[in-house]
Amino acid sequence: MKNNPLPRLDVSEELRQQILPFCRLHTGEVWVDPTGHHKVGCIDAASTSAVLDLMDGEKAHLAIHDPPYNLVAFEERELGEYIRWCQQWVGNTVAVLRPNSACYFWLGADQRHGFQPLPDFMVMMRQTALRPRSFITMRNQRGYGTQKNWMAVRQELLYYIKGDPEFNIEAEYTDIPKILRGYYKEVDGKLTENGERGKSENIRAGNVWVDIQQVFYRMDENVSGCYAQKPLKAIERIVRASSPKTGLVVDFFAHSGTTLLAAELHQRRCFTADIDPVFCEIVIRRLEHFRATRRLGWQNGHPFEKELPAAEWAEASEPTGEKHEPELQTTLL
Repeated sequence: MKNNPLPRLDVSEELRQQILPFCRLHTGEVWVDPTGHHKVGCIDAASTSAVLDLMDGEKAHLAIHDPPYNLVAFEERELGEYIRWCQQWVGNTVAVLRPNSACYFWLGADQRHGFQPLPDFMVMMRQTALRPRSFITMRNQRGYGTQKNWMAVRQELLYYIKGDPEFNIEAEYTDIPKILRGYYKEVDGKLTENGERGKSENIRAGNVWVDIQQVFYRMDENVSGCYAQKPLKAIERIVRASSPKTGLVVDFFAHSGTTLLAAELHQRRCFTADIDPVFCEIVIRRLEHFRATRRLGWQNGHPFEKELPAAEWAEASEPTGEKHEPELQTTLL
């Protein structure tokens, strides 16, 4: 297996500077997919004018957002300021959603600091036009813990709706077979066992997802450098459940481009964005890479291998200040 990963790009500024010349987008610019299906904008999600320019009058069926909640955990932004920032981009999201639409938010809970920003975000959401529908937990197979606390293995996903959108229940069924027997109920005068009454031999995911593998370097979908990458299977489940085929999905925190790739795989359109030109370029390259090779990512390689062989970036990737452990995010989930 190839062993040429990028370090975390969010904490490797020297490496980012090496990559920037190879990025197609500058701040305020939008890349339009040659097929006309997708867009990638290098914009600030909190900028109303930039979001409206990206949408160009179109409305979305679904929004999936994974904002950088670590800004609070790493004390780069005061909590109140962070929530005010969230109000801005959530408001922009509501404005570009269809009357009947769905919205999902991945958000962390820092157990070392009052579980912020999750509860603060949930309270803030009460003042919006979106209604809560479910609080979903996705269980990581790998976690981070100590001998004096429960291992942190969860990720939080909030599901909200605008109006009364359709929900495709078929998307909720997992690959896990039903194994519990013996729950009997009388239906039309006949005593039936729970397996007889179900629509599938497999269980539904419900609001606790235990069947999804978190992304790591051995997986084909891995995009090294993107430490907050969400599993493709999780985003595919959301896309299938809460948007119609050919429908429009938006994601204003593109990062590794998983939402756009899920849209491509399931015949949806996607307008996505990131404030960082480097991540915008990664998103575009991931789509192009998939179309050319059918590969979902680079496993333990990376998107800039032609421009930056390992020897050219290894020195720049050495930490110059405070060490950031790759596992740290798991403690926030």
